[in-house]
Amino acid sequence: MSRFSSTGPSQRVLRVGEQVRHALAEMLQRGELRDDLIETTVISVSEVRMSPDLKIATAFVAPLGAKDEAAVVEALNRHTKFIRGRMSPALRQMKYMPEFRFRLDTSYDNFQKINDLLHSPEVARDLDKKDEDE
Repeated sequence: MSRFSSTGPSQRVLRVGEQVRHALAEMLQRGELRDDLIETTVISVSEVRMSPDLKIATAFVAPLGAKDEAAVVEALNRHTKFIRGRMSPALRQMKYMPEFRFRLDTSYDNFQKINDLLHSPEVARDLDKKDEDE
């Protein structure tokens, strides 16, 4: 039985995920990927989650200002082999180059929903009552 709890990713997995995120963001920023849809869209890489064996990298991206966000994610997924090859120099310390998967980052939408709820009249009314009681 292991004395370590498996409640979340290890420090190594988190560190490698952050290194992959930086390398991926730099590659997209340099415009190395030749795709009309990707070249005309600013893509934010918010998080990269690595599998425990570091062989799969799931990148959560947010295409900023894109009309069809799903099309941008699909275009990135079409070019995963090219991206994997371009990432090799930046991640040369890794034993295996991870397989890339791209997913749409919906956390910004969730933040907006929470913000709207906090500023709704019902919540403001309840907060005013709490302030009056004190």
